[in-house]
This record gives sequence, structure tokens and C-alpha cells, in this order.
Amino acid sequence: MTLSTYLLYLAAVVVLVITPGPTMLMCVANAINHGPARAMASAAGALTASLGVMALSALGLGALLAASAAAFTVLKLAGAAYLIWLGIRMMRGSAPPLSDAAATAGRSMFVQGLLVGASNPKAVLFFAAFFPQFIDPAQPVLPQFMLLSLTFVVLDGLMLVACALGVGRVAPWLRESRAVRWINRVCGGLFTLLGALLLLSRRPA
Repeated sequence: MTLSTYLLYLAAVVVLVITPGPTMLMCVANAINHGPARAMASAAGALTASLGVMALSALGLGALLAASAAAFTVLKLAGAAYLIWLGIRMMRGSAPPLSDAAATAGRSMFVQGLLVGASNPKAVLFFAAFFPQFIDPAQPVLPQFMLLSLTFVVLDGLMLVACALGVGRVAPWLRESRAVRWINRVCGGLFTLLGALLLLSRRPA
């Protein structure tokens, strides 16, 4: 991989990570409702899911989903159902159940991030189609794949941490102004919409 190719990839990833999506929305909602520390726990779960998705893409799951309508549909329905369920809970003002113990709460947030990050089967197809554009087949593939994966996770992680800390600073004011209820409704509505859009999505021909 040449330096110019890597810089092109870097620019593409920056555009991707600053574009709002389910994980960023989750991070913002958790920062408002539970504080920046728990929001970062959910971000860690989402980043772990991203690493898993990238690994599955490299192992050929992307090709399987592209070839098998049944496999794609099953994963799509499961992911859409979770996003819609999460959206409805937010709109009703019911946050995910958390224990008073910080460690238990952190695990709960991590699992939530893991599920949100892994809920879209199109992510597998995306990485399966996206990474090969920047990999030089004449050079060892594994180091290039690891560099691309690490770059994506680091930049995405920085963006999610910035969201958690930035929103966390204004969260006390939002709670005092009782704006949280409306923010939860908006975030819940967006999660529900994302789930509905996932239901309507089709695998590439």
C-alpha cells in the first residue's frame, strides 16, 4: 500500500466517522442519560463490534451474505428488531436496565454498544467491499488489513469519545431544563427509523 493510497483511505474514513449513525446516536443518548463514562463503555462495545465485523469480512462472511438471501435476511431482521426495540424504549423514557453497581452498569452499556455495532449486516458487506479497494494484492495482505482496521477503529473511537465527553459536559444542564425527555424521544425515533430502514434494505445484487 502506497502512502497516497493510505492518505486517500484516511480521508474516506474521516468522512465516514463524522457522519451520524447508530453508534454515534447511542453514544450521545447514553452521555445525556447516564454520563460520559457509561457512554464511553457503550462506545467500547461498538468499537469491539466493528473489529469483529471487519474480521468476519476478511474471513468471507461478506461474500456469504452477498450470495445468500436467507443469511442476509436473518441477520437483517435480528438487527432491525433490536434497533426498533431500543428506539421504543428510549421514546417511552425507559433506559436499558442498569444495576447500581458501576461495574455491572459498565457491562450493560458495553453489551448495548456491542449489539448496536453488530446490528447491521450491511456493515459486513461494506467492509468486504471497502477494504479491498485500498489493499495491494502484490504485498502481504494481513499487515495492510490490520493497518486499515486499526486506523478505522482509532478514528471512530476518537469521534465517539469526543461525543461522549462533549455531550456529557452539557448533560447536567439538559437534565435540569427537562430537555432530556424530548431528546430521548428524538433519539428513540431515529433508532426506530434506522431499524425500519434496515428492514427495507436489500443485499447488493
